[in-house]
Amino acid sequence: MSTDFTATIDVASTPQTAFEAITDVAGWWGRITGTTTAVGNEFVYVVPGLHYSGFRVTELVPGRRVAWLVTGSYLDFISDTQEWNGTTVGFDIEETGPGRTRVTFTHLGLDPEVECYEVCTNAWSMFVNDSLKALIETGVGKPYTFGGDEPLTADDHRALHDGVAAANEAAVSA
Repeated sequence: MSTDFTATIDVASTPQTAFEAITDVAGWWGRITGTTTAVGNEFVYVVPGLHYSGFRVTELVPGRRVAWLVTGSYLDFISDTQEWNGTTVGFDIEETGPGRTRVTFTHLGLDPEVECYEVCTNAWSMFVNDSLKALIETGVGKPYTFGGDEPLTADDHRALHDGVAAANEAAVSA
């Protein structure tokens, strides 16, 4: 039996609407750079000074599945700041009845043995059970926000991606 973190939500929605909301990462999770709409796309989720995670979209099956590989991460609040590296975040989508859909979120590699388990599962639970569900059902999520609404430019994205890569290199060299 898997011990990877899983959260399931049942929503008043079609599978396609759920899929579209999941791929609108900024609409339910928070600030990102990059794109999330095609396999191979890369994006970085950022909470300055606290959490940077780089992702590559590995699966997109409209109305059925979304998956991202964590290509690099920096979690400031734990000793192994690279703990998410190589883990996979996935969303399985299934119609459960007319106008009803179940979304099962799984973070493969986020299990009770890792340091950030408690903090990270609490955060994922909040984003999936509250923000993503709201975005799917109402079109308005509750993403994390921090000072300033200025857009992140392509240069910002490159700098964040390079910063994640540099942190990974430093961790491997240590």
